[in-house]
Amino acid sequence: MLIEPHGGTLVDRRLQGDDAEEALKRARTLPHIRLTPELAQDTVNIATGVFSPLTGFLRREDFESVLDKGRLANGLPWTIPLVLDVAQEQADEIGEGTDVTLLDAQGEPFALLHVAETYPYSKERYARQVYGTTDTAHPGVVRTNALNAMLLGGDIDLLREPRHQFDKYNLSPKETRFLFREKGWRSVVAFQTRNVPHTGHENLHKTVLGLVDGLYIQPIIGRKKPGDFKDEFILRAYEVLLENYYVKERVVFSILPTEMRYAGPREAIHHAIMRKNYGCTHLIIGRDHAGVGNFYHPEAAIEIFDHYQDIGIRPITIRGDFFYCRVCEQIASDRTCPHPAEKHIPFSGTKIREMIKAGQPPPRQIMRPEVFQVLKGEVSPFVQ
Repeated sequence: MLIEPHGGTLVDRRLQGDDAEEALKRARTLPHIRLTPELAQDTVNIATGVFSPLTGFLRREDFESVLDKGRLANGLPWTIPLVLDVAQEQADEIGEGTDVTLLDAQGEPFALLHVAETYPYSKERYARQVYGTTDTAHPGVVRTNALNAMLLGGDIDLLREPRHQFDKYNLSPKETRFLFREKGWRSVVAFQTRNVPHTGHENLHKTVLGLVDGLYIQPIIGRKKPGDFKDEFILRAYEVLLENYYVKERVVFSILPTEMRYAGPREAIHHAIMRKNYGCTHLIIGRDHAGVGNFYHPEAAIEIFDHYQDIGIRPITIRGDFFYCRVCEQIASDRTCPHPAEKHIPFSGTKIREMIKAGQPPPRQIMRPEVFQVLKGEVSPFVQ
C-alpha cells in the first residue's frame, strides 16, 4: 500500500466536462487577475494535488501559522507560504466573498478563485521567517520584496490545464501513484535536483536502490537563479544517463514544475511534502539542500527534520563533503576517506560550470562523457 498523501487526501480541484464548460463561460464575465507563469503553475499544482492538502491560496490564519510555526493552523507540517499577491487597489475592488477569474500568462482564463479573505502582510517578516534573512543577496528575499502589498486567500477551481513546455515529462501525483502501484513498489525514494547529473549523483542513486523498491528522479523545472542549469539541458542530460546506465524497471523520471525558492531547510520540508503527495516514502536530503550562497549551515536541511517527526515521509540523509579519491579509486567523503585533499577530485559545481563554459570535459570520474556531450558547444546551458 502506498503512503497516504499529506493530510490524508489527494486534492483534485479540476472541473470536468459540463461543469468546466459552464464555469469557463461564467469566468469570462467575472473580474480577472493575470498571473505570472510561477503563480499560474502554483494554481495548477494546487488543483492536481502536488500541494495537498491545500485547496487554494493560504488564508490569513494559515499564512501566519506557516510563518511563525512552519505548520498550518491545524498543526500539519507546512513551511512555504503559497500565496496570491495583488495591489491594494485591486484587492479593494475585488473584496471578500467574491469570485475572480485567473488568467494564465497568455491572458486566457484557466481557473477561478473563490476569494475568502484579503489581507495585508509584512514583507520583511515574510522574508525573515521563510528565508532566515532580509539580505537582498538572497534570491528569495528579492522575490518577496517584489510582491504586491495584499494577499488573497481562498479555494481555486481549475477550468483547464495550461500546456507546459515539457508536458511529455510531466506526471501528476495521481499518475505517479498509479504507476508505482502497477510496478508493485511499496517503498520509493525521491531525488530532488536542479542540476545536470554528475557521477556523485549516480553513485547515490544506485546506493539507495539497494534500500528501496524504486527510485523517482524528479528535477525542478521552472524559474531558477542565474548560473543554474537551464531546464532543457537538465532533461537531456538525464535522458542520456538513464538510457545508458540505469536499470529502467527500477527508475521513474518526471519533472516537478515549480520554481526554486532557495529557502534551505524550510524548502527541504516543502520538497518532502510534495514528494509524499507523489507517492514517495523517502526523500534524499544532502548537504545544503535547496540552499544558496552561505545563508544556511551545510546540514541545516538535515537537522530540520528532527522538528518534523510527524511529516510522514522519511529523509535519507547524506552527510559529508563528497569527492572522487584517486587512492580509494571510488567516490568517497570526508567521513569515509582518510587521504589528503590533493588526492581528491571534488564535486565542485563552480569548477564543473567553469569547465563546461570553457568547453573542457570534466574528469570521467566526475561526469559521464555522454552528459558532457549534451552540454558541449552550447552557447550557454546556464540561466542568465
